[in-house]
Amino acid sequence: MRSIRDNALSLAFGLLFVLALAGQSIAGFFENNERLHEHGLPTLNFGAFVTSSEFVVDVAENWQSEFLQFFLFIAATIWLVQRGSPESKKPGDEGPDTDEEQLVAEHARPDSPAWARARGIRLTIFSNSLLLVMGAVFVLSWLAQSLAGTVVMNAENAEHGQPAITWADYLVTPDFWNRTLQNWQSEFLAVGAMIALSIFLRQRGSSESKPVGAPHHQTSVSSD
Repeated sequence: MRSIRDNALSLAFGLLFVLALAGQSIAGFFENNERLHEHGLPTLNFGAFVTSSEFVVDVAENWQSEFLQFFLFIAATIWLVQRGSPESKKPGDEGPDTDEEQLVAEHARPDSPAWARARGIRLTIFSNSLLLVMGAVFVLSWLAQSLAGTVVMNAENAEHGQPAITWADYLVTPDFWNRTLQNWQSEFLAVGAMIALSIFLRQRGSSESKPVGAPHHQTSVSSD
């Protein structure tokens, strides 16, 4: 029980992710088969649908926008600040911090991760590992979206007697950029709103909020 309590946040969102993905797959399965039936085409079984390009493109376009959001936010918060927001470092603290502040190399503690005590390329990789993984998942998701989207568009073109297009052609189509940008703009809006609204609004007990009585100008946990 203690293990569950100590990891409750990850477990809760992991469960919500699985439930939402399962719900999407079921709803998408019925919607896709309805569309196929309307066009006089054979329907798919559930296994065939969840491995189809139609399902992959919908999942991947959401994943790539989410991981792009966090990639950009992590990178931006290294050098950019917002006075009064708990999502930001204090003005004047811009930059990657010193080795002492980051507890790396000779400043590492006995319980620090092994690569934090390392030198050279291992320390460089570990020091940027969160950004690297977020960026890698974004690129892979974007690639999956674009490849699956090409297959979906070619299937639609075949239904209408139009010629197939290449992956490179699909990357410059309105369909691809409409799918991509409609997700990007919503992610940027959400992050920007969280940063700005958290300056003036509070949520008692949340680590994403300043203490209820903290002044509006206070940034993060500082007392500036």
